[in-house]
Amino acid sequence: MGNTENRIKPEDSPIHDWYRFVLSFPPHLVRDYLEKFNVDKKDFVLDPFCGTGTTNVECKKNGIRSWGIEANPLTHFVSQTKSNWNYNPDYIMEDSIKIAEIANHAISALDSFRCLSDEQAQLILKNSISDQPLSDSLVLRDIITSSSSLYKDLMLLALAKHIVYSYSNLKFGPEVGISRKKKENVDVIGIWLNEMHQIQTDLVAYQHMRNTPTHIFHGDARTINNPTMIKKVNYVITSPPYPNEKDYSRTTRLESVILGYVNNKNDLRQIKQSFIRSNSKNIYKNDSDAEYVKNIPVVNMISNEIEKKRLDLGKTSGFEKLYPSVVKHYFGGMARHFIELKPYLSRQAKLAYIVGDQASYFQIPIKTSLILCEIAESVGGYKVQSINAFRKRFATATESWLNEDVLVLKYVGE
Repeated sequence: MGNTENRIKPEDSPIHDWYRFVLSFPPHLVRDYLEKFNVDKKDFVLDPFCGTGTTNVECKKNGIRSWGIEANPLTHFVSQTKSNWNYNPDYIMEDSIKIAEIANHAISALDSFRCLSDEQAQLILKNSISDQPLSDSLVLRDIITSSSSLYKDLMLLALAKHIVYSYSNLKFGPEVGISRKKKENVDVIGIWLNEMHQIQTDLVAYQHMRNTPTHIFHGDARTINNPTMIKKVNYVITSPPYPNEKDYSRTTRLESVILGYVNNKNDLRQIKQSFIRSNSKNIYKNDSDAEYVKNIPVVNMISNEIEKKRLDLGKTSGFEKLYPSVVKHYFGGMARHFIELKPYLSRQAKLAYIVGDQASYFQIPIKTSLILCEIAESVGGYKVQSINAFRKRFATATESWLNEDVLVLKYVGE
């Protein structure tokens, strides 16, 4: 559909990564599917699990209209801010330098380091961030939020990025952990100021794309309620969570706490309840997503295999007992999503889902893309077009390679 001659090539793209998950799928994959689907400027692209906005930013860079849906309030803020280029970049550094000067003065006037409340500190991993960078980050946060700058969101975005990547002691592997080498002394203000300069540079380069419509909605992909999108979505490019023991809320826990999106356990619980049930840390008593796949034999078979293996191994922890339920609720949640999505899709819409196979639960293999094929067709309206291999990941727990695929569907209506 349409001419893609004017599409920006990766080597022509100066915009750098203002903020992206370590685990995010790569921008080049989005570009690949924009080209494969032949998406043009008349189309609308949706990412219903948009995370930090990779799909939406790539669409905007190419003049393609897009929507995103994100349940995590921190990553919703990130993706919304990253895809809003309606700023006059001329005064970004003027405002940023003023903020930096005020922050440096406030930091030098402190008698002791600032810290999180006891309740907030309990929400993050111990030693996630050392005293000095935490204190300076809290000072900078408060000065930004109390300012009247038009660039406030960009400033908080830059702070959120470097809380993790430059100021913290976090390390990222299969799960979030603490590095042995702690960052005790960090130039918090200087690093942040450099990031603001980079943001200004990128906005100058992309001013010609500033008016391409991009809207990120805060919501749950299993309960979409957005009349503005009805029958308008031509393409979906997304990467939902995979069914494994990765607690996705931990990936952004530190910056969520420091920026005030999570202040107590109740806040955290509410956020996790809006996620697809992909791990045993966000299974709740009243969950009912499993009902949507009770007649899907492969899901029940895998769940039963996991339970049998648990009993054979004599595993009795509370989380291990939930493994069979995770599988049912995860695929049930995806079934809900496919059902909920249908009213918003135009006829012949194409959908690309980047998903990974798993063996997190006692090494029982879960062929995620194949199972989602069966679920999508079972709810009606979808036809499987292909399953395209994307890459392989090495699973340290099982010492095996697992596939990541792109499941391509077409919506044909009912």
